[in-house]
Amino acid sequence: MLISNVSVPLIDIFAEQYRELRPRAPMPALDIRFRRFTSLNTTIRLREGTLHVRLSDLLEASPEPVHRAIAHILLAKLYRKPIEPTHADRYRRYVSSEAVAKGAEHIRITRGRKRISTHLGRHYNLDEVFESLNTRFFHGLLGRPTLTWSAHAARRMLGHYDAAHNTIVVSRVFDQPDTPRCAIEYLLYHEMLHLKHPVRVKAGRRCVHSREFQAEERLFPELAQAKEYLKKL
Repeated sequence: MLISNVSVPLIDIFAEQYRELRPRAPMPALDIRFRRFTSLNTTIRLREGTLHVRLSDLLEASPEPVHRAIAHILLAKLYRKPIEPTHADRYRRYVSSEAVAKGAEHIRITRGRKRISTHLGRHYNLDEVFESLNTRFFHGLLGRPTLTWSAHAARRMLGHYDAAHNTIVVSRVFDQPDTPRCAIEYLLYHEMLHLKHPVRVKAGRRCVHSREFQAEERLFPELAQAKEYLKKL
């Protein structure tokens, strides 16, 4: 039984990849659909004998070899099989290409919503910390993005820069009276470096922390002390 709102060849590709990975297993029903995700999301789930595959609509026009790579990667992950390097490399190069990366950025901006809290914390004002760092390290030349505390005191993601919404988010776990100033300054400084050194693509690979980025990060005077505090979190 095959269920889909996409072309038959894609179903055939998934069936073919399933057979290659599990030659003796019975073929399950396939439910493959494109969805208007806010990113290049791909998901696969097995429920009551049916494989439910959901792909970002940004991948709908992908070449057949890329669809084949996606099918192989999703099925291999689901059934805990080794992922062939050729498929992994093909998919990585495709999604890292300039056209696809720009498309992904566009749908994040137009479809996604960023939860903005406030730059004012109980103990730290992110705007004030930003301006202090901007003057000390960037000659005051960095344009200030939206600065906000996270909704929750997250410990897994302490901070991040969202280029699509030009926003720096800092975990509320830092807004405590006993948080050393150097820790929050280093975290914000790191995210500010992402403003100065945007992600680049080299040979199909995303370069998030370039040599220039890392060299400037080492200029932070209390780097070791700040990193030691972050490790405790």
